[in-house]
Amino acid sequence: MALTKERKAELVKKYGKNATNTGSTEVQVAILTDEINELTEHLKIHKHDYHSKRGLLIKVGKRRSLLDYLKKTDVLSYRELIKKLNLRK
Repeated sequence: MALTKERKAELVKKYGKNATNTGSTEVQVAILTDEINELTEHLKIHKHDYHSKRGLLIKVGKRRSLLDYLKKTDVLSYRELIKKLNLRK
């Protein structure tokens, strides 16, 4: 299931500097994380859905590159985002 407008606006408001800042790295990572979590739940039920699995791997790679960029440019923001999204165990 795709993200609803309301859910996306909520993520932008929570992780962006303001409500219209949709392009910031933090917001993009938060949106990708939400989509990754949904796809993961979907794949737990539908194990042989290879098209969704490929989409999941693409999203994970994109999130990884965005996190690498954020770590390189703003380490403090990177650490805060990792804690907020609970990405590291």
